[in-house]
Amino acid sequence: MKAILLKETGGPDMAKYTEVEKPVPSIGEIVVKLKNASLNRRDVFITYGMYPSIKLPSILGADGAGVVESVGDGVESLCQGDEVVINPALQWGDDIRFSSSEFHTLGMPTDGTYAEYVKISCENVYKKPPYLTWPEAAAIPLSALTAYRALITRGELTKGETVFIPGIGSGVALFALQIAVAKGAHVFVSSSSDRKIERAKEMGAAGGMNYRTDGWVKALKNEMGGADIIIDGIGGETFKDLVQLASPGGRIVNFGATAGPVPELVLPRVFFKHLDIRGTTMGSPQEFADMLTLFEQHEIRPVIDKQFPLEDAVSALKYMEDGDSFGKIVLNIE
Repeated sequence: MKAILLKETGGPDMAKYTEVEKPVPSIGEIVVKLKNASLNRRDVFITYGMYPSIKLPSILGADGAGVVESVGDGVESLCQGDEVVINPALQWGDDIRFSSSEFHTLGMPTDGTYAEYVKISCENVYKKPPYLTWPEAAAIPLSALTAYRALITRGELTKGETVFIPGIGSGVALFALQIAVAKGAHVFVSSSSDRKIERAKEMGAAGGMNYRTDGWVKALKNEMGGADIIIDGIGGETFKDLVQLASPGGRIVNFGATAGPVPELVLPRVFFKHLDIRGTTMGSPQEFADMLTLFEQHEIRPVIDKQFPLEDAVSALKYMEDGDSFGKIVLNIE
């Protein structure tokens, strides 16, 4: 079969379109013939070696959707021909509060979805919501699961609360916007792009601010009146702005640090406001199932920015790296 294989780090150009052996399911496993896969920022980080416990060679890709090709012994929940979407959070464990020491994500070290076929435990495969197209189904898993857990489980979102999402345009940020709007929250966003802010408003955001504008933090605080929940995947210097934007008793839920460590956080600004700072990443099988149910109830559709053929995955990774996308980047495999 054809796949995108990473044998050594050094950036997206090190990912090669090549022929590899088609997988065969073992006990409790299935093989999915993939229709589409989608990109995540972790894929770019892996090509540079900027991810914990790099083990190569590996086929990249966490997200995918397709048709069950074959099933191993002991599989009763699925059969050949089923249309499915893959949960890339492997071996979460029994405690919904946090993942187990065996937890890892599909796409390194376990071979992933940038391929014609992928082998995976049947426990990580769910029926595709019928209202979704194949590209839409493939765009959901990692980012939507991350957003769902950040907002619902860790953020404890309730109807009518105010949510702030910095850096709108990424997959997780947009899913967080869609989930929060579906739950009846008032959502505000930020971006360096006025175009992205306007598109977020079209999707239900109540307002937004360009963070390159002088005094944007004060202006946003005046507009939204403080945030009950802030969903952050950026970290870095801007984290201090989030402390200022949070309402007393607010929750800041962080799932990433694309801007690096947080420098010189003034703790009195945290404890005098009685803030909760909560970490999160990915999610449990139950949260994945609950996320799909919510999406079906509200017919939430992913925003897809651009599609590339599988053989052009390097260009797709570079396009993601440029950072100008609004929504998910999808690979067409068939």
